[in-house]
Amino acid sequence: MRKNLGVQPALFPMPVVIIAAYGADGSTCAMNAAWAQICDMDKIALFIDADHKTTKNIMETKAFTVNIANVANMETADFFGIATGNKMPDKFERSGCKAAKSEFVNAPILTEYPVSIECELAEEVNTPNLHAIVGKIVNVSADESVVGDKDKIDPEKVNALIFDQYRHGYYAVGEKVGQAWNAGKDLMK
Repeated sequence: MRKNLGVQPALFPMPVVIIAAYGADGSTCAMNAAWAQICDMDKIALFIDADHKTTKNIMETKAFTVNIANVANMETADFFGIATGNKMPDKFERSGCKAAKSEFVNAPILTEYPVSIECELAEEVNTPNLHAIVGKIVNVSADESVVGDKDKIDPEKVNALIFDQYRHGYYAVGEKVGQAWNAGKDLMK
């Protein structure tokens, strides 16, 4: 039997990503964003408010990185979500993280995070029901320790964090349990 739970943001899992951009003064800012999604083969959408310091910096510099959080970086990932750059100007410095300038876009790569998606601003979508930053993916860089066969990222090696909206917890991505475009092929008969 099913139980009605009312209106909830009940989509699970949600990746934990850290969005990073440069400020006008060249400083690095970063924020935790669990509401992000690939929206085309070369695009990513960030569903973040316009008033975030990181959003303002993205609109100014026209570039950003999306850094995949993993278990090893859970503490700083959470910090980037609970501290606001609008009230804490030294937020990035307090995190203890390091950043390196992307070779492809005018944005910082968080070097402790295993995967960085380097983006140019494609558009800002602002409607009564949605605010999104859409980025064109220019490059993906990854620590060699998480790269597997054929230069593909190995999700088991990344040990990525996912956010649980139900109980506000973090979980790690687990083992591979099937092969896409193959697990349901017997139903095609």
